[in-house]
Amino acid sequence: MSNPKATEQRILFANDAFYSAFTSGDVAAMSNAWVQSQPIVCLHPGARPIFDREEMMESWSDILSDPGVAELSFHSPEVVFADNTALVIGYECFGDSALLASNGFVLEDDNWRMFSHHAGTCHDAPPAPTADQQVNALH
Repeated sequence: MSNPKATEQRILFANDAFYSAFTSGDVAAMSNAWVQSQPIVCLHPGARPIFDREEMMESWSDILSDPGVAELSFHSPEVVFADNTALVIGYECFGDSALLASNGFVLEDDNWRMFSHHAGTCHDAPPAPTADQQVNALH
């Protein structure tokens, strides 16, 4: 990776695409956010892991049909990456509740696509930044 900052921005863009699909309820965009040619794992809070892509997409279809998903926000992303794999850690907020999320990405056809999502409770999440604290319009 010749330009780490540019790579980090591409990874964050992929993460933003995932949350955009999530909050808009767009099942096709959610499918596009996920890798097609490699193994996946999805760990929804309180549920068993899903390793089958078709089963995972059925779970997302159910989740995205809830109009309440539009209330989700994601903040404070931190990116860790090496070679063709990346992890974005941050906080998913629904009202006053927060989940700690880790989203794994891998390069597929020169695009960063998700291969892993895990969200679980977080009792000491930092508050979401206010609009005037936002530095980067992407997140």
